[in-house]
Amino acid sequence: MASSCLATLLSRAKPVTAQEKETKKKEQQVPQLDDFLNKRDYTGAMTLLEFDRGGGKGNDEVSLWIAYCAFHLGDYKKAMEEYQKLTSKVGCNPDYWCYLACCYFLLGMYKESDAAADKGPKSKLQNRLQFHLSQKFNDEKRLMHYHQQLQDVIQDQLSLASIHYLRSHYQEAIDIYKRILLENRDYLALNVYVALCYYKLDYYDVSQEVLAVYLQNNPDSVIALNLKACNHFKLYNGKAAEAELKNLQEMSSPSLVFAKDLIKHNLVVFRGGEGALQVLPPLIDVIPEARLNLVIYYLKQDDIVEAYKLIKDLEPTIPQEYILKGVVNAALGQEQQSREHLRIAQQYFQLVGGSASECDTIPGRQCMAACFFLLKQFEDVLIYLNSIKSYFYNDDVFNFNYAQAKAVAGNYKEAEEIFLMIQSEKIKNDYTYLSWLARCYIMNRKSRLAWESYLKMETSSESFQLLTLIANECYKMGQFYYACKAFDVLERMDPNPEHWEGKRGACIGLFQLIIAGHEPRETLRELLAILRNTANPQVEYIIRIIKKWAKEKRINLN
Repeated sequence: MASSCLATLLSRAKPVTAQEKETKKKEQQVPQLDDFLNKRDYTGAMTLLEFDRGGGKGNDEVSLWIAYCAFHLGDYKKAMEEYQKLTSKVGCNPDYWCYLACCYFLLGMYKESDAAADKGPKSKLQNRLQFHLSQKFNDEKRLMHYHQQLQDVIQDQLSLASIHYLRSHYQEAIDIYKRILLENRDYLALNVYVALCYYKLDYYDVSQEVLAVYLQNNPDSVIALNLKACNHFKLYNGKAAEAELKNLQEMSSPSLVFAKDLIKHNLVVFRGGEGALQVLPPLIDVIPEARLNLVIYYLKQDDIVEAYKLIKDLEPTIPQEYILKGVVNAALGQEQQSREHLRIAQQYFQLVGGSASECDTIPGRQCMAACFFLLKQFEDVLIYLNSIKSYFYNDDVFNFNYAQAKAVAGNYKEAEEIFLMIQSEKIKNDYTYLSWLARCYIMNRKSRLAWESYLKMETSSESFQLLTLIANECYKMGQFYYACKAFDVLERMDPNPEHWEGKRGACIGLFQLIIAGHEPRETLRELLAILRNTANPQVEYIIRIIKKWAKEKRINLN
């Protein structure tokens, strides 16, 4: 017995061989689940868990951790499927229902999320989830009920800040984030949320500064780099923004899988809508902005009916959605001469421009200008446009509306200058632009430029309308030379008695100007040629008087 014990002791004391050392070292190097989780390497953790499950070590705990890792990787569908299996078992942990509800929520399955949350126990997580669901259901009474149950703990306050953000109360959200950051300076991710709020407030430079704090420590963050690209888009141009996204795409970060759709969406925006019809439709229920950007694309293509189809059933909840519904209804109302659509557009613009959160923002002032534009109260339009014009110096659409308002208000000199700043060929070929610019020319005593605008047009109903405008406005302003020329062409195109009467009055007016020395006497020859284009018997009487005066003044009419 003694020898046996001694042998045992001796065997334990034997030196470890080199081979045994290597085996032990390898065993120690095999990473454990906690190692991956501590490093937040959810892809590595998932791989290990799936390996264990495939090796027959699968159980509820493994399923629970797989769901946890999938959720943190943004694979909410996989997480949902795992939690569904867990909740289908009799006597499951009731907390699982709340976890499943969170997956449903992030997949946009709000009714299913609500039902699953109700099956879970009362908890802070359940209250936060119900708080967010109330926002999605647009149920103000329910929202306030869950709001009152929020506590002064970080998770609850972060939820409150996110609801403020969703309701466009960006300054309130910033205040909460900054308060938490003061007490927890290592919560660097909150800088991204603050930067996002500043981005929404149009403070793109400030957003960049705040974002830099986070990117110094996390240079491969997909969300932060995407926001940086968006800031570059606003501050510079699409190329600068695309360069930032290119850097992002070249990374091998596992979180890129989560951001793949976001990157595709933003590239369409940065490229001015290129590839919109291929990329955006499948993303409509994935990325909220995808629907709005597709509507904008249709508007830019003048496909107003398709834009309306896409947005007509959308219940707006944020200013951007109200604004876009207003723009689409305004465009459709003008195209179809529909007072109802114009009335709806005016109401949407007024709602945004008159709201406490938007009244002092640039989009809010644009909305009030649009509201008054539709109401034809142009003095009020100018009050709002004057306050923001420095932000839109080279914006063709802004200048088009601004110039029209100036012209209607009678400030033709400034209106002409603003019209001539516009570079867009599409706008410059629009009849509204041509007619208003012609009117400005005439009012500024530059009728020749208005006449030249008409001569450049191809024959069409719009050229006929412009000619009519030139004839009447020149007549009204006493610029009878071009009134004569315009009425002469009108009469030959359409022998309407009104055109002869206008031509007759313009010819007599021009003759009076020649007599007074305000027009050169050489114009008499052209005046006689214009009169002879008419078969009306009154012509001969007028010609005789002109010739008699010319003879008295010894003017050679040959």
